Amino acid sequence: MEDTATIRIANENYTFPLMEGTEGEKAIDTRTLRSKSGYITYDEGYGNTGSCESSITFINGEKGILRYRGYPIEQLAESSTFIEAAYLIIYGELPQRRQMTEFSGRVLRNARIDVGMHRIFEGFPHSSHPMAMLSAMLNSLGCYYPEMATNNRERDLECFDEAASLLLSKVRTLAAMSYRMKSGLPFVYPKHSMGYCQNFLHMLFSEPYHDYVPHDDVVKALDLILLLHADHEQNCSTSTVRMVASGGANLFASVSAGVCALWGPLHGGANMAVVSMLQKIHESGDDGSRFIEAAKRGEARLMGFGHRVYKNYDPRARILGEICEKVFAALNKKNPLLDIARRLEEKALNDSYFVDRKLYPNVDFYSGIILEAIGIPLDMFTVIFSIGRMPGWIANWKEIAEGTGRIHRPRQIYIGKNKRDYIMMKDRAKVAE
Repeated sequence: MEDTATIRIANENYTFPLMEGTEGEKAIDTRTLRSKSGYITYDEGYGNTGSCESSITFINGEKGILRYRGYPIEQLAESSTFIEAAYLIIYGELPQRRQMTEFSGRVLRNARIDVGMHRIFEGFPHSSHPMAMLSAMLNSLGCYYPEMATNNRERDLECFDEAASLLLSKVRTLAAMSYRMKSGLPFVYPKHSMGYCQNFLHMLFSEPYHDYVPHDDVVKALDLILLLHADHEQNCSTSTVRMVASGGANLFASVSAGVCALWGPLHGGANMAVVSMLQKIHESGDDGSRFIEAAKRGEARLMGFGHRVYKNYDPRARILGEICEKVFAALNKKNPLLDIARRLEEKALNDSYFVDRKLYPNVDFYSGIILEAIGIPLDMFTVIFSIGRMPGWIANWKEIAEGTGRIHRPRQIYIGKNKRDYIMMKDRAKVAE
């Protein structure tokens, strides 16, 4: 007999099938609840709602587990690269040597942007936020490749491989151009001879007749940040990509919407808040001790601790915490913010106030410190996040595109006015009286 669950509403029982994922996640399939009973479930923010079936990423927040396609994030961080992880996330398996050569080749040689897009950049004022420019330019990119952005599901899937590698490559070029445009600097052209992150840093920081040559440990740290952000289950921006894709939108339009969702300070802007917090602590002359006590009294907010999903130590934070020292050694500089961060972490992890509330460091706690040390300004932090999350967005778009084709359409609980008759203008004052 099939396992089922019974929901009793008033005097009626309604039976629904049970579902179980490959990692033991259990769910009640309530898709027929409304048609059977006239009721829907209410779950504000979808915190307890399974919106889809996906084979891309698994998270166990209670145990601090993150896996891409079954591979633990710790193993990928130790042995893989962002480009290889991107292939894994998009296609489901680690690439063979020939597959990796072809894929990385497509990504590395597609960095150039059509000169027509330079004129689009010129239309933005220098006060524009880089995320606004990035979203607009990713959407505009589809106009230059109309054969890949048809909004015809079958044709878009036929061009998927080329579109995916093109977006992975050009997103960092567009990101670098957004930074240069906002800074009033000339654009720097990509070099095919450089690796993914090295080329991005070159396009960010090189000057005419003087190429920026980053330290290998800096390149590795940036690559690791991108890898650790490559996918993270059904977060706000990924769910947005799937929502937009479910309407039949092409890959370019869908990932552009993902950038807009990621822009929000509660999602992609958290590492900016961490650096701002550390700077304020340092400027006040505090080593973090007073701030911790203020946080316990509810007078300050400890940024970079706690997570919507993780109720244990975010595995990504542990990995980035270990590489911080290498980055600062490579740059040959001390950073008081790192010292404060270490002290905050030590105190919080040994204080029952934070431990009892499961407030452990998350990925934002150290990623912002590393990016700031590299020289990337605060308003570019979320742009870096966008580059890293691109493989996950692409893979989730692909799952939707290859699926049933049903458009996503959440329900709501209406709490507004009941039916009212229209009142002519001349009579409204009388009614108000």
